[in-house]
Amino acid sequence: MLRLSGLKLPLDHPAEAMPAAICDRLGLDPHELLGHVVVRRGNDARKRSAIQLVYTVDVDLADEAAVLARFAGDQDVRPRPDTDYRFPAIAPAGWQGTRPVVIGAGPCGLFAGLILAQMGYRPIILDRGKVVRERTKDTWALWRRGELNPDSNVQFGEGGAGTFSDGKLYCRVKDPRFLGRKVLEEFVAAGAPEDILTEAHPHIGTFRLVTMVESMRRQIEGLGGEYRWQHRVDDLVLEPQGDGTQRLRGLVLHDGSVIEADHVVLAVGHSARPTFEMLHRRGVFIEPKPFSIGVRIEHPQSWIDRARYGNCAGHPLLGAAAYSLAHHCANGRTVYSFCMCPGGRVVAATSEEGRVVTNGMSQYSRAEFNANSGLVVGIDPARDYPGGPLAGIDFQRHWESLAYVAGGSSYWAPGQTVGDFLAGRPSTALGEVVPSYKPGVTPTDLSLCLPPFVLEAFREALPVFGRQIANYDHPDAVMTGVETRTSSPIRITRGKDFQSLTVAGLYPAGEGAGYAGGILSAAIDGIKAAEAVALAMAE
Repeated sequence: MLRLSGLKLPLDHPAEAMPAAICDRLGLDPHELLGHVVVRRGNDARKRSAIQLVYTVDVDLADEAAVLARFAGDQDVRPRPDTDYRFPAIAPAGWQGTRPVVIGAGPCGLFAGLILAQMGYRPIILDRGKVVRERTKDTWALWRRGELNPDSNVQFGEGGAGTFSDGKLYCRVKDPRFLGRKVLEEFVAAGAPEDILTEAHPHIGTFRLVTMVESMRRQIEGLGGEYRWQHRVDDLVLEPQGDGTQRLRGLVLHDGSVIEADHVVLAVGHSARPTFEMLHRRGVFIEPKPFSIGVRIEHPQSWIDRARYGNCAGHPLLGAAAYSLAHHCANGRTVYSFCMCPGGRVVAATSEEGRVVTNGMSQYSRAEFNANSGLVVGIDPARDYPGGPLAGIDFQRHWESLAYVAGGSSYWAPGQTVGDFLAGRPSTALGEVVPSYKPGVTPTDLSLCLPPFVLEAFREALPVFGRQIANYDHPDAVMTGVETRTSSPIRITRGKDFQSLTVAGLYPAGEGAGYAGGILSAAIDGIKAAEAVALAMAE
């Protein structure tokens, strides 16, 4: 079969239009087309009056070689790639060696554990949080009653931070081995809708993610893997090596017990601050990394739908509209939208007492009233938080603590209307847009909890975005602070073998290690880390 990309058809095209369009694009007579399968479907909404669906299709032809020769050099016509996943190693039958350990049960740790289990290595998966159902109860306790459990919340527990998100399953990482396809296929096997295999921007939503991670846990356990919940790793057992590096020999848990381990995937997520501090003390090489800071901005989803899709807003094939925005400001900063959640809500995402952190989430239906997105400004270690590898954590904590106070010291979040923000006055009330953040939003002045350069950049960017998306800078749009956990503020640098530069046997991976950003990229990195562990164990 060959793969044809970029095939465009009208939004409401009939089914029979697809084979006709394929034949027209490839210059075929109808009898030369033996069949086709849709691989990917997206949309082109640049012309709201003529929105098109954009397809990638695998095509079965009577004479594939002739067509490929005729379209040599056309990047949209090429042989169908091999997307099958193949294990790089398999444990010997009855293998009884020292079991690999995965720290963290988010997307990276989940797929590291799954791949190791599928290869026969019976991993032990540790997480400081709880199973997803219990974790959900603890998370709702913060949202409903302002009660925080520092070990079981949006950041920690089964499924990781991705569980309470939009469940986006796309990323921009290079993926020549199609590991992303392996991730999506495993999700479908665990109960995800099959359309995630073909949608250009697939998503799942929180409720479906909950049942999926439970299903994948059962699969891992059925293959000999083992989960241990509420097991926080507080130290490493290290053996000095002759070259000045160290070798990992075990993990010390919060209760003082020790687990023997010489191959450990570190998949702790971007908010595991005590773990980062412990690693730094123990000589694990860490370097500071750029991240971003800002707010969550909310508009009624209907405004975004009309701005993006015009009269086609509400069409079932389009769903709730998303957007992606960026503006380079005169002060040298870049303002951009981050983790846009159509038809979703803003959620309390702190993992530390006395701090406020925002994030966004939505369900598979994306049917809630508001659209929300991070509105953030990129920051740089050398410019904004010099002072060592962990200085970014101190930077985050500073603004999160100020947001807690600005919101009323009760886990309510500080909020301000766009109209008041642009006018430079505190908000004393909110308008047409009702914020979705729970336990609540306190109208105030966001200058109390954001750096001056962020405020300056926002005031320049918001009117620009308003010209790109109607009503984006509407006076009643609500900005809720603060968004600080866009990505990890550190990188736990690793070599080509995926091991720490200074501690052999430690495999930093995923968002917390600074090598991923989102569910899919973290899961892909977890697969790669598991493969590196298996290859090392097979030597």
